[in-house]
Amino acid sequence: MLELTMATVAGGDEGATAGMSMAEAPSEPGAVLRVGRDERVCGLVTPQDWLFVSRVHLEFRCGPEGEWSVCWLRGSQGDPAAEVRVRSGGERGPGLPLAYGGAARLPRGGSGEVVVLDRGGPRSVNVGFYQEP
Repeated sequence: MLELTMATVAGGDEGATAGMSMAEAPSEPGAVLRVGRDERVCGLVTPQDWLFVSRVHLEFRCGPEGEWSVCWLRGSQGDPAAEVRVRSGGERGPGLPLAYGGAARLPRGGSGEVVVLDRGGPRSVNVGFYQEP
């Protein structure tokens, strides 16, 4: 099972969240959870006017052995208006950058956070993850 929690943060104040939501999916091959502005296909939906987030920005996908990965899907723009960073476990600091169109495997039985940062201002989408062992 993969559990996601999402907080949208504005104004540079991590305590000032605009919304918080949760989603989960079983660790079965082919299971997918998406994050973005399109509520028709995303389980976690960001504010519609946050254009630094694509309609479908992140995709969490379960592989053939029950392992989860996160992919930053390429949007309609050649140069993204955001950057994405991944922190696993108890890591501190900014986390590892995820390339535009790239993917990263999530630690099995672990937790962490995927952060989408607005390059144009102090806003972020913080997606916490926990994968049951």
